[in-house]
Amino acid sequence: VPMTRYILRVECPDATGLIFKITKVIFDHGLNILSNGEFVYAKRSRFFLRAELEGQCDTEVISEQLRDTLPEAASVTIGVSRTKDVVLLVTRESHCLGDLLLRHSAGEFSGHIHAVVSNRPDLGDLVERFDVPFHCIPHEGVDRDEHESRVLETLDPYPVDYLVLAKYMRILSADFVGQFLGRMVNIHHSFLPAFVGENPYGQAFQRGVKIIGATAHFVTDDLDEGPIIAQNVIPVDHTHSAADMAQAGRDVEKSVLARALKLVLEERVFISGNRTIIFD
Repeated sequence: VPMTRYILRVECPDATGLIFKITKVIFDHGLNILSNGEFVYAKRSRFFLRAELEGQCDTEVISEQLRDTLPEAASVTIGVSRTKDVVLLVTRESHCLGDLLLRHSAGEFSGHIHAVVSNRPDLGDLVERFDVPFHCIPHEGVDRDEHESRVLETLDPYPVDYLVLAKYMRILSADFVGQFLGRMVNIHHSFLPAFVGENPYGQAFQRGVKIIGATAHFVTDDLDEGPIIAQNVIPVDHTHSAADMAQAGRDVEKSVLARALKLVLEERVFISGNRTIIFD
């Protein structure tokens, strides 16, 4: 009998004996645990578990049994491990887009990129080199609601587990964000809130910063304040011009976004309030 891989995710109030109860259900269904991680967020008294399983099972039956044996209001998901469906939103900057397309082409990306949608035509030639559909939805002359409606119409034919803002330079409405809550990932320079507005790297140069960083996070109604998935920094010094800092920023943005997407697409991230619990 061929083996199937599953990912089990559990979140519930913390209580004694949870790991025993969960693993007993897994054992009773003849599943093998390939990897397992658990964490208790003491401040909220919440228990989190992520396990990779192998075997054959009825996922609905296991989910029901786990909910019956775990504390009230437990969140339980178990499903076949699969490649997630992704659409990218971009504007003019190519570094994050190009990096993700290269990884996707080389089989080093944990998802499948179905399309790239942009509010400008600049990156169309780059995208088409990778045989990925490119859609330009111009924003000039239309209000935000109308533009977002056109974007949603463009997305409609595609399966979308996650929407990735790969340097998409438009502020999205609460209604739009609400349709992808917990499923939209953004990347930005980590100077926020220290260097807001125009030309952050020019501001950083004038201030003489010693590190350049980037932050990947889930998108919420609060601009650039959603739960953080991944961050990193690289050193700079007085020899770096503003242009050098911008290049360093692009380099770290690429790696941080790729890292965050690997974690998200492999279902390693739990959102808890405005924080994340990550099983790396």
